[in-house]
Amino acid sequence: MSSEAPLNPLVSRKSREAQDELCELPTIAESNSPHIRAGHPPSFAESQFDVILRRQRARRVNSGALKFTDSPSRFLNLSNDFEFAGWGTVTYTELSADDLRGGELTIQNDHGHPILGEWMASAVAANDVLGSVFYALPTLVSVAGVYSPISLFVATLTIFLWRPIFEELASALPITGANYTYLLNVSSKSFALAAAALALLDYVTTAVISAATASAYISGEVSLPFPVFVGTILLAALPVGISLCGLRESARTAFAILSLHGLTMTILCVTTLVAWMRAGNSQLHDNWISAQPGSASAVARQVFNGICIGMLGLTGFECCPDYASTVKRGKYPNVLRNIHWPAILLNAPLMLLILAVLPMPTINGGANVLSLLAEKAGGRWLRIWVVVDAVVVLSAGVLTGILSACALLERLAHDRAVPQIFAKRMPLTGSHAVAIFAFTVLCGVLYASAGANAVIISKMFTLTWLSVMALFPVSVLLLKFNRWRLPRTNRASLGVVVAALILSCVVFAGNVALDPTTVGYFAAYATALLVSFHAAHNRVRLLRWVYWAYDQTPFLHTIRFVARHADSLVAVFRRMRRHGVVVFTKSDEIHQLFRVVTYVHENEETACLKLVHFYANVDEIPSELEANAKLLDEAFPNITIDLIFVQASFTPVVVASLSHRLNIPRSLMFMTCPGTHFPMDAGEFGTRIISL
Repeated sequence: MSSEAPLNPLVSRKSREAQDELCELPTIAESNSPHIRAGHPPSFAESQFDVILRRQRARRVNSGALKFTDSPSRFLNLSNDFEFAGWGTVTYTELSADDLRGGELTIQNDHGHPILGEWMASAVAANDVLGSVFYALPTLVSVAGVYSPISLFVATLTIFLWRPIFEELASALPITGANYTYLLNVSSKSFALAAAALALLDYVTTAVISAATASAYISGEVSLPFPVFVGTILLAALPVGISLCGLRESARTAFAILSLHGLTMTILCVTTLVAWMRAGNSQLHDNWISAQPGSASAVARQVFNGICIGMLGLTGFECCPDYASTVKRGKYPNVLRNIHWPAILLNAPLMLLILAVLPMPTINGGANVLSLLAEKAGGRWLRIWVVVDAVVVLSAGVLTGILSACALLERLAHDRAVPQIFAKRMPLTGSHAVAIFAFTVLCGVLYASAGANAVIISKMFTLTWLSVMALFPVSVLLLKFNRWRLPRTNRASLGVVVAALILSCVVFAGNVALDPTTVGYFAAYATALLVSFHAAHNRVRLLRWVYWAYDQTPFLHTIRFVARHADSLVAVFRRMRRHGVVVFTKSDEIHQLFRVVTYVHENEETACLKLVHFYANVDEIPSELEANAKLLDEAFPNITIDLIFVQASFTPVVVASLSHRLNIPRSLMFMTCPGTHFPMDAGEFGTRIISL
C-alpha cells in the first residue's frame, strides 16, 4: 500500500492504555527502588507486563487483515499491499492415522532405493574415471611430452588428499546432491547455487567431450559421409533418446561396462608390453631425444604443465559423493579406494607404453591414440575392439551427464530454486523432458561456441572439474566451522583440507597460464549459469524491480493493457510467495528464533513460515515460545509466522507425516544441527540444517 494510506491499529485501545501506563513506570536504570539497588529481580510491573500484553493482544487473524507499517513506501503511485503478510496463528495439531501412513510410506520409498555393495558402487563412477584415458592422454602429451607418465602419476596421487574429505562429508551428511546439498546445509543458499551452476557445467562438458571423443575414434576407423561434428551430434542423440524413453543407468549395467573396459585395457597393456619387449627401447629412446627440452627449468615446467592437464584424467571422482547415501554402511571408503587405485595403475603405465611403441608425431597427430596403439601392438582386431570399447564407455559418460543434470535440476526445483517445470515427468516414460531438453540445448551451444574443437572443450572441462573439486574442501571447512556438532565417523585433518584447496587453486592457475583463452569460455558459461540460477531463485525480487519501474513511469498507468498486466504481476507475486516453509524449534530463545527466521527471509522467497515445536507434555513447552513467535511475527511484516505445537516425538516418520499433513516437502523443512548424542542420522529426516 502507499505510505499515505491509513494505518490499521496494531493493538486495541485497552492495550494502548495499558502501554501508556507502562511507559510511565520507571525503567530499571532510572528506578530508585531499594530492591533494585540491592540486586533484587525487577517487579512484575517493571519487566513482565509487556510480555503479557504481547500474549493477550487481539488480532483479526481470520479477517484477512494485513500487518501495516508507518515506514515510507518505495512505490509512490501504486499499492504495496502485496509486500505485507497476514497475522500468524498458534495451533495445536494432532497427526491423523492417514498422515502417519503417508509418512511411513515416504520413509519406505526413501529406503526403497537399492543399497549398493562396494563393487557395484565402485563401477558407477569408475567408468567415468577410467574412461577419461580416451580424451586425456592426447592433450597431456602436447604439453608434457616425454614427461607425461611422470606428470600423470603425480596427478593421480593428488586424489589421496580428497579421499578423507569425501569420507567426512559423506559420514556427516549422507545425502545425495554432492556439493550443492553439502553447501546448502553448511552455508547460504546463494553459495549452494554457485556450486549447482558449476556442477551442471561439469555435467555438460562431460557429455560434450565424451561424445566428441567417441566420434573421433569412429572417424579414425571408418570414413564418415559427414563431418566429425555431425557424428558427435548423432552420438549424443542416442543417450538423449534413451533418457527420454525413461531408461536409466543401473549399477549392474555400469558394472558390465566397467568389466568390458577393464578387460580391454588389460589386453591392450599386455599386448603393448609384449610389443615393447620385442622391439626394444629404440622408439622410447627416439621419443626421448626428439622431445627433450633444452634446460632443467623447461623440464620442470613441462612436468608441472603435465600435472595441470593430467588432472583431466581423473574426471569422474566428483561423481562419487552423488550416490554416497546408497552405498552400504561402512563401505564408502572402500569404494573410493577401488576407484582410485585402478586409476593409479592404469593412467601413467599406459602413457609410458604409448611413448615406448608409437612415435611422437603419431601421438600428437590424432585424438584416437589408443586405437593407433592397439593396431601397432596387436593388429586390426585389437584396434576394432578398442574403438568399440571407447564408443560404449564414452556413450555411457554422455548418459551419466544427462541423468546427473536431471537429478540436479529436479532437486533445485524441489528447493524452489528453479521453476517447478524442471521437476515435471512425462506421463508414459517418467523422464524429465524439460530438463533433458534444456541440457541438450546447453550442450549444443557449448559445442558450437567452441567451434566443435574438442581440445578447447577438454581444457575448459579441466577448469570446471578443478572448480568442482575445490568446493569439496570448502564444504568441509564450513562443515567444521558452522556444523561442528554434527556427528560423523570420519574426520579429515585441517592440514589435508587446506592442502587440497591450495592445490586446486595452483593447478587451476597453471591451466589458465597454459591457455588464457580457455578461462574465457569457462567464465562465460559459469557466469551465465550462475546468473540464471540466481535469477530463477530471486524471481520475486526481479519482478518487484519491474513493478517498481512501472510505478516510476506514470504514463504507463494510462495504458489499459499495461495496467491490466500490472495487476496480474501482483497476483504472480502472491502466488510465488504462497508456498510454505517449516522450521523445527525446540527452544524459545529469541536470538535463535530470530536467526532462523532471518535465514528464511534471506534464502527463501516465501510469505508463509511455520515454526513447529514437538512436545511430549504441555508442561514441557518453553514458556516464552508463543510470546516470542508473536514478536517475530511483528518484526517481519512480509512473512506470516505460524506457531504449531505437535504432540509427538521428533523422528523421521513424524517429520514425513507432518510434511504430508501440511503439504510441504521435506526439502523445505529446516532444523538445527543435531549434537553428538542425537540417536539418528540427520540424512534420515530429508530436511535442511540451517543453524548450529
